[in-house]
Amino acid sequence: MDDLELQRRARKRVALKMGFATHLLVYVLVNTGLAVLSLSQGRQWHWGSLLGWGVGLAVHGIVTLVALRGQGLRDRMVASEVQRLRERG
Repeated sequence: MDDLELQRRARKRVALKMGFATHLLVYVLVNTGLAVLSLSQGRQWHWGSLLGWGVGLAVHGIVTLVALRGQGLRDRMVASEVQRLRERG
């Protein structure tokens, strides 16, 4: 793998990580604000947003983790297919 390909992969991985980190930060800030607002009114309506958005954040985290961990699997599968095609001639 040449340096250009390594740079491309590194940028993609950093973008995935930064995307999740941004999502997490916005989740924490917005839901903290909603909780403060909700509790200041003597109510607890903030749980719907907290849980609903939390599910979305969890899915985003899982997708990010699979994408980051899956690269090695993809590389092995491609190498295996290349080997099979070479053997067939």
